Amino acid sequence: MWAQMITTRLKPGREDDLPTLVAQLRAAEQPGSGLVHSTATRDTKDPSRVIMFVVFESEEKARERENDSRRQEGLQAASATMTEIFEGAPEFTDLTVVDDWSL
Repeated sequence: MWAQMITTRLKPGREDDLPTLVAQLRAAEQPGSGLVHSTATRDTKDPSRVIMFVVFESEEKARERENDSRRQEGLQAASATMTEIFEGAPEFTDLTVVDDWSL
């Protein structure tokens, strides 16, 4: 498995817009994309700080997903929302998943 941690900041007063973005991203997802799971979070001590974890079957599947033309149309609304609610560009951290466990 492979993952990305995406860190960004919400513009002041845009905290309530994060669920809209998450719904737009979810709607753009395509079957067979390699996405295993995605988690969106806000920092408890700094609610403007957003951290998203996106886990994939492999880095190759994640890179293929980035270029999937089926997703591009659906991502237009999400991209517009990101421009409206985020301060600057997100920071991407690529991660190798050593273990993924849940009950």
